[in-house]
Amino acid sequence: MPALPTLLVLDADPPPRLGRLTGRVRIVHADETTLAGQLPYADVLLVWDFASPAVRAVWPGEGARPRWVHTASAGVDHLMCPELAASETVVTNARGVFDQPVAEYVAALVLAMAKDIPRTVHLQGQHEWRHRESQRVTGTKACVVGSGPIGRAIAKYLKALGVTTAIVGRTPRTGVHGPDDLNRLMARADWVIAAAPLTADTHRMFDTRRFGVMQPSARFVNVGRGPLVDEAALAEALSKRWIAGAALDVFEHEPLTPDSPLWEVPGLIVSPHMSGDTVGWRDELGAQFIELYERWEAGTTLTNVVDKQRGYVPGH
Repeated sequence: MPALPTLLVLDADPPPRLGRLTGRVRIVHADETTLAGQLPYADVLLVWDFASPAVRAVWPGEGARPRWVHTASAGVDHLMCPELAASETVVTNARGVFDQPVAEYVAALVLAMAKDIPRTVHLQGQHEWRHRESQRVTGTKACVVGSGPIGRAIAKYLKALGVTTAIVGRTPRTGVHGPDDLNRLMARADWVIAAAPLTADTHRMFDTRRFGVMQPSARFVNVGRGPLVDEAALAEALSKRWIAGAALDVFEHEPLTPDSPLWEVPGLIVSPHMSGDTVGWRDELGAQFIELYERWEAGTTLTNVVDKQRGYVPGH
């Protein structure tokens, strides 16, 4: 009998449930310390620990490399390096799993900031009764930066709240504005939502200049990738009240350290990279990989294939 293909899993706790593949593939587990030694013998690599930079670090080493790499995340910047980008290895991602949860989270943040919920909770803790007026969400304008499935889902949810929404993507097309329109749309928006992939073009695209064009009443939300934002520039914009508020679910360096100044920035909501993580999300990621593996096993064209030069799945 022919030897079973080898599936190497870069583990995270809890590990993926891959029982459906029993007897069909040899599963080997690795961590950051053992990945380099096992990588040359793998046919497929499952990057279950999608917060680890280990793949990017060891891929340029000697020996054979897997024919296919799948990451259990929407972003691929944590594993891409020039050698992987130039190789014949196919890279796929978890496109489709996080769209609705992230959109729900953004909608919750918009409502929470408009209705001043964070301050209500704070005042309750102080036993302080302070009546205020809140903002009506219907009739406001949003600029969603990122035209992929997550960005489109965010736009759909915001429209359901009565928010007039414009989407900005890499290239202009029907229903999507191009980068040249970004500053103009940000200047008119009450809500600016970052949901773009991290590429050379998007790294720190939200900087002092961009926060400077926003309205003083506007709010900013990042559920894309941490390095999309110049965090010092955002802190300055909030401290100087150039904008009214912000929420970050992703950061340039995670986890955020206890002594990070971002914890104390006025008007900033900090959450620990949880916008897409709903009950059962790991099982969804595992099931998605199994479906992809069965396509690969059968020789069928894979879905969710990443353009390794662009850093995301094209076609959106």
